[in-house]
Amino acid sequence: MAEAYIIDAVRTPRGIGKPGKGALSHLHPQHLAMTVLKAIRDRNGIDTTTVDDIIWSCSSQNGKQGGDLGRMAALAAGYDITASGTTLDRFCGGGITSVNLAAASVMSGMEDCVIAGGTEMMSYTAAYAAEQANAGLPPRLMGSGNEALDALHPQSHQGVCGDAIASIEGITREELDALALVSQERADRAIREGRFDRSLVTVYNEDGSVALDHEEFPRPETTAEGLAALKPSFAGIADFEIGGTTFRKQINRRYPDLEIRHFHHAGNSSGVVDGAAALLIVSPAYAEKHGLKPRARIVAYANQGDDPTLMLNAPVPAAKKVLEKAGLKTDDIDVWEINEAFAVVAEKFIRDLELDRDKVNINGGACALGHPIGATGSILIGTALDELERSGGRYGLVTMCAAGGMAPAIVIERLD
Repeated sequence: MAEAYIIDAVRTPRGIGKPGKGALSHLHPQHLAMTVLKAIRDRNGIDTTTVDDIIWSCSSQNGKQGGDLGRMAALAAGYDITASGTTLDRFCGGGITSVNLAAASVMSGMEDCVIAGGTEMMSYTAAYAAEQANAGLPPRLMGSGNEALDALHPQSHQGVCGDAIASIEGITREELDALALVSQERADRAIREGRFDRSLVTVYNEDGSVALDHEEFPRPETTAEGLAALKPSFAGIADFEIGGTTFRKQINRRYPDLEIRHFHHAGNSSGVVDGAAALLIVSPAYAEKHGLKPRARIVAYANQGDDPTLMLNAPVPAAKKVLEKAGLKTDDIDVWEINEAFAVVAEKFIRDLELDRDKVNINGGACALGHPIGATGSILIGTALDELERSGGRYGLVTMCAAGGMAPAIVIERLD
């Protein structure tokens, strides 16, 4: 099987995902995708007639984000018409999956140059379907109409699931707030030290003025006292009725003795932001022919499903699965990126795998930087690569939870 190399990774800054308030919120989602596609082409001198495919991720594919964003953004970016494109949805995990599928195409020998990435304009999806954006999945997934099926696999709201998992695991509000505070502190350090600069590309308005050239969401002034003062966000949502049931009832159908305590709030949950990212994935033959220096190789990737009722627990088995495929152990991984969809996801991941916290989300996570759903996985792969190069580490592992109880994962190896 052929190798798949990562030549480059780029991303936009993440803008606050509120209509009319975030620096990117006035732009079309295609504009963000176009921005990173132009950057990956221009930085690497790519002749786009040699691009076999563009595999893109977007979770809310409706309205402006519908209609195969990957293909249409490539055309908007001036790519040759022969560069095909497709768009996928694995909820939050799509940005990893787009890279994994690009790697699979190259490793199979069927393609030599694939660009992978994702875009999510949370400011747009919030305006288009606020309820769906807040839940992280369409409300219809509350119930299929088939009582037998729903009894087997009821689903709930991701935030309520986060609270349920913390309640089951005995993880306290104080411990979740502590993780969120570290996320802010590490993100602030990374920004001040320029650790994101290699991947970050400026987003320009149509008139050429700067729309955003820095991370807009982080709150470096965050304190433990400030986090402790925030009210839990999901107590009311847990009892919100849709289709004759509630999110709390959906969980209690599977876990009847569970008393869900509410710990998560705006400070220890992922930020709602806009953003896009792209990675250039090529074969060794393509890299040699076009004079491209690979920065990393894709060692292994995996997909994992888990209980959709609690929804957020698949990253641990996904990490174990991809480590086995890679022939590696946890101690071999120098950089871990686990998306902080909610603080409990990262906290449980660290505990279950007995990880060194200094190797996990080294430059902050989504509690501080935000989570543009379909783009986050691609962003995190680039973040892991940048950190491996900065620190001299060898292996990085990236994974994240996704709605429906799923998690994709990937292991990359830095190349000299």
